[in-house]
Amino acid sequence: MSATASRPARPETAGPGRFARPLLGAFLVAAAVDLTGLLAGLDTVHLVAKPLLMPLLAAYAAVRGGPRLLIAALLFGWGGDVFLLADNDLAFLLGMGSFAVGHVCYLTLFGRGRAGMARTRASLAAGIVYAVVLAVFLVLIWSDLPAELRVPVAGYSLLLTAMAWRAGVLGRYAAAGGALFLLSDALIATGIAEWPRLPAPDFWVMLTYIAAQLLLALGVLRAGRAGRS
Repeated sequence: MSATASRPARPETAGPGRFARPLLGAFLVAAAVDLTGLLAGLDTVHLVAKPLLMPLLAAYAAVRGGPRLLIAALLFGWGGDVFLLADNDLAFLLGMGSFAVGHVCYLTLFGRGRAGMARTRASLAAGIVYAVVLAVFLVLIWSDLPAELRVPVAGYSLLLTAMAWRAGVLGRYAAAGGALFLLSDALIATGIAEWPRLPAPDFWVMLTYIAAQLLLALGVLRAGRAGRS
């Protein structure tokens, strides 16, 4: 038997894992199409491309052997994406609720990780920073939010901030993903409050959101692979 024949197949190239690269490629293409459509002001492109993003990323995570909680978090993110395509308060609340369930999935997943003392100290320091940022942001934006959205936005922001903080237990990828998720939703909140916004605001919201979900997924998958090793 040759050396090549005796070498075990890599998980990514055997069984369902062989679909991992095509699925990741399809996700990146859909992301590029969506972002290009937003920059070009093509609403139809955004309506078609956005709902494809999270199912493709969830499928990629599934064939890579990702945990069910990760896949659930991504699919609840898809639910939020679909609801937010409608421009009304009810759809906004339903979308926020779907994202909130996704954050609970992430928090449960992050709670299963074990960290050393050094990481615990760093995590506590990051938690203090996140808490201060959240408090300052809510104080500044509170009076500019519609009255009926203040409590839901505050509750959701607390949950999202907790998720962003706890993401750090799985390493730099997940930590960056959590921070970008927080930034993306902060950009949405400033739009609701009618604060001054960057040019092409929807582009920046989606860019940070897409990067956040991808980095969170990669962080979870890397941590799982390291644990198995």
